[in-house]
Amino acid sequence: MALTMDLDEHQLRQHECGCCQEAVERTWNFVRRDNVAHAVYFATCYHHRDQPHEAWIDAIFGSWGADSFDDHVTFGCRVGPVANSPEPAATLVQACQDGSGREIHGVLLSREEGLVHPRLPEFWDVVDFVLANDPAVNAHLHR
Repeated sequence: MALTMDLDEHQLRQHECGCCQEAVERTWNFVRRDNVAHAVYFATCYHHRDQPHEAWIDAIFGSWGADSFDDHVTFGCRVGPVANSPEPAATLVQACQDGSGREIHGVLLSREEGLVHPRLPEFWDVVDFVLANDPAVNAHLHR
């Protein structure tokens, strides 16, 4: 399984955090597996004042190319500092915790639902790929 993304399709938007007025970057792109659309991810990178950097990643899996979202399912995770680790770690969370869920997201999985979902290994593969290959997310977490 070869995951790829086209950085020419990469989208990045900035807005201001409501709690501390620092920059928030939201990036998204398709992830392809063997050159076929596999997932869409949305990563929100927070630069909170006086707090460690963290990113929240949602990934949608399902069929692409049609206007039907019946088979779509979305996982979510938080990536950031954790106790007793010098590196950031990913923790499964409720998908679209920020309220961004729309019809395209399909079923928004809770942490508990995600932990037992058969596509969980695919989600972690996409998260690892995004962390290594999305330039905004990678730079944000390794400042």
